[in-house]
Amino acid sequence: MGEGRREERNKKRSDPKGVWRTPGSQRALISNRSFSLSRPSSPSLPLTRALLVSNLVSILLRPASAPAPNAARLARASSTSAPPRSRGRKRPSPFALPPEGQRDGPRSGLERPPPGWRGREAEAARTGKMAAAGGGGAASSGGRRACLLLCFVPLLAGLCRANSVERKIYIPLNRTAPCVRLLNATHQIGCQSSISGNTGVIHVVEEEEDLEWVLTDGPNPPYMVLLEGKLFTRKLMEKLKGTQRISGLAVTLTKPSPVEGFSPSVECPNDGFGIYSNSFGSEYAHCKQLKWNPLGNGLAYEDFDFPIFLLEDENETQVIKQCYWDHNQGVNGSAPAYPLCAMQLFSHMHAVTSTVTCMRRSAIQSTFSINPEVVCDPLADFNVWNTLNPLNASGKLEPGDKVIIAATRLDSRSFFWNVAPGAESAVGSFITQLAVAEALQKAPDVTALPRNVMFVFFQGETFDYIGSSRMVYDMEKGKFPVQLENIHSFVELGQVALRNSSDLWMHTDPMSQRNDSIYYEVQNLLTILKNSSIGVPNVTMQEANPQNSLPPSSFQRFLHSQNISGVVLTDHPGSFYNRYYQSIYDTPENIGLKYPASLTPDEAMNFVTDTAKSLAAVATVLGRALYQLAGGTNHTAVEADPITVSRLLYGFLIKANNSWFQSVIRQDLKIFLGDGPLQHYIAVSSPINTTYVVQYVLANLTGTVVNLTREQCQDPKKAQDANKDLYEYAWVQGPEDPNGTGRLSQCVRSTARLAKAVSPAFELQQWGSSEYSTWTESRWKDIRARIFLVASKELEFVTLIVGLSILFVSLIVTYFINAKADILFTTPREPGAVSY
Repeated sequence: MGEGRREERNKKRSDPKGVWRTPGSQRALISNRSFSLSRPSSPSLPLTRALLVSNLVSILLRPASAPAPNAARLARASSTSAPPRSRGRKRPSPFALPPEGQRDGPRSGLERPPPGWRGREAEAARTGKMAAAGGGGAASSGGRRACLLLCFVPLLAGLCRANSVERKIYIPLNRTAPCVRLLNATHQIGCQSSISGNTGVIHVVEEEEDLEWVLTDGPNPPYMVLLEGKLFTRKLMEKLKGTQRISGLAVTLTKPSPVEGFSPSVECPNDGFGIYSNSFGSEYAHCKQLKWNPLGNGLAYEDFDFPIFLLEDENETQVIKQCYWDHNQGVNGSAPAYPLCAMQLFSHMHAVTSTVTCMRRSAIQSTFSINPEVVCDPLADFNVWNTLNPLNASGKLEPGDKVIIAATRLDSRSFFWNVAPGAESAVGSFITQLAVAEALQKAPDVTALPRNVMFVFFQGETFDYIGSSRMVYDMEKGKFPVQLENIHSFVELGQVALRNSSDLWMHTDPMSQRNDSIYYEVQNLLTILKNSSIGVPNVTMQEANPQNSLPPSSFQRFLHSQNISGVVLTDHPGSFYNRYYQSIYDTPENIGLKYPASLTPDEAMNFVTDTAKSLAAVATVLGRALYQLAGGTNHTAVEADPITVSRLLYGFLIKANNSWFQSVIRQDLKIFLGDGPLQHYIAVSSPINTTYVVQYVLANLTGTVVNLTREQCQDPKKAQDANKDLYEYAWVQGPEDPNGTGRLSQCVRSTARLAKAVSPAFELQQWGSSEYSTWTESRWKDIRARIFLVASKELEFVTLIVGLSILFVSLIVTYFINAKADILFTTPREPGAVSY
């Protein structure tokens, strides 16, 4: 790095000199929003230490001749009538802390000496009952206790003040997102730290040339690299992957998003788990004809042996840079002097190698251990589904009953754990389908349609079609009300929020259309879709190249089991238009979602943006097509509401904690509505926030408010006219009371339900399956990040030697004091107590 560049960067410093030396002022820069995986605070810790100190001091001060107070009480109790002991009950330890809430109540005898014990000892000495030898023994014992007390005081003081000392040394980074380890049948991907965390001297890399210091020139390895987001590329990461001079990576967000695009996914998503393989449609397998995601660099599917964290807060990023500028920048190219600013990242993962290995270890633990330690969990959640007309969820449809399936996906991902905005890859499509469901429910004579319509929102499609493969499996095994033979046709919404023009593209499967009957059904489906777009502004249905394969879609899992006429609707005729597919930059800005700065939250929620108008038009076309496929004739009556689309866009992409989402969800679920957007990573805790919200929004848009009490709504068996097999009932918060006294809670009846989205591989215990998804997520103990100043090795060594010397001197002094305790601590006898 040249001298001119250093001077230019020094001018960028926004904090005054010396601010770093005051940790409190630096911590004030950090946002108060805590990262959910960071170390929890322990408000009861100081109280616990205080009680420990009290117990130890009372033991040390108690005279040898005086019995323990608890023992004296027990002796008095046993001299009268002792109650029989309870068999098998463990006697409580006198050192046990009282239950929470009783710690300020009466203390046990070990916590405080009983009043008057010093007076009784003095009275015995005055009356001559304490012999000279006995007095010497007591004095010796008291001296030993005094010595022990002197030894314990520093330890106890350290216990009480350790927490405050830690706060003075470390500055925690509360808004970070880690890269975690995922595993499938054959590989492990992701990142991890050592079990004690990775530590390194911070070096800011703003240009690729800055890496030379880290990789070759720097004298203080290993380094913790603070990397600008624009440099987070596969080419640069390959340079860092094989070196021991890197202990970890902290990546900043690039604003605005990289113009050239960024996708850590692969070029051929879900390759090998769709319909195309080397044995069926080999000419389409592995994206031979068309790379659907040409910008995919595959970073999210690589394995790194050091931790990588995303810094989500600009203030925290500035604190780290200020620390680097103050301590780690040398003068005129020389090495910086100690102390140096360092960072420590904790993200140790328990699972290794593959899903086969980690699931086997977990199974062995569960079989032979009382407290099994599970090392990984399957990626799992729930699909959300409902039907236009109710069907018996506990039964099965007759073979002659036909259902049209409208499907889309709910999940997305990025390189970092639980950072999955998915604006184009997922949110735009499932918002459109929610608007379609509402529009169809409001259409006339829907109850008289000869065919039913089922809306399905699949979870886990990013990871080799978890949700769709599970639904197909359940249909084949008779565990779902709808069977494969009941499916009339299949319409899926792919990425639809980035239409460069009015065109909406229809993709079909060339393999299934080799069957003549399927071919004619598909052509009829395309004709209905084209007719449905007539009269809808800014939507023109276009047929994609029929010789191309289907894009990555849930429909492929259904075709894998049975030939079905179907179509996938997207905004792209070939490769994805989405330059940020499955990345941290697939945000509202990616789909052109903008709001005037002067709007209040409620005004912004109802503001109809251009994106909302575009998606509402797509929803209208799809709604009319589904209506005709179900046998309806008056399809022009189906119209999607742009206000609904606007509310959905605002809630899922801008602020989930809004007045509309609050009104449609249960009271106990409102904690899932944060002040920011929802994230759409499937994870292992189910249902996730997105699943809950979609279920209740779907129930609100398609359901009916019924006159049931809260007790009846939560237990429909107590209501005479309730039918649990046909409907789901939910007691939601409802709209705000006009009088301002709260919300008007109500019972909503709908057909919105949940179905398992767990790969069949885990039900079959085929952890090495090549047919079903086998993705698991490793467990971890602690994920956190912090920065601090580190001293030189020489100073650390000197400190260690001085500390050990003080320890040895203290032990020697204590030994001699204890040996001469009978002389040093002898109590002089009173003249009146001497006998001749």
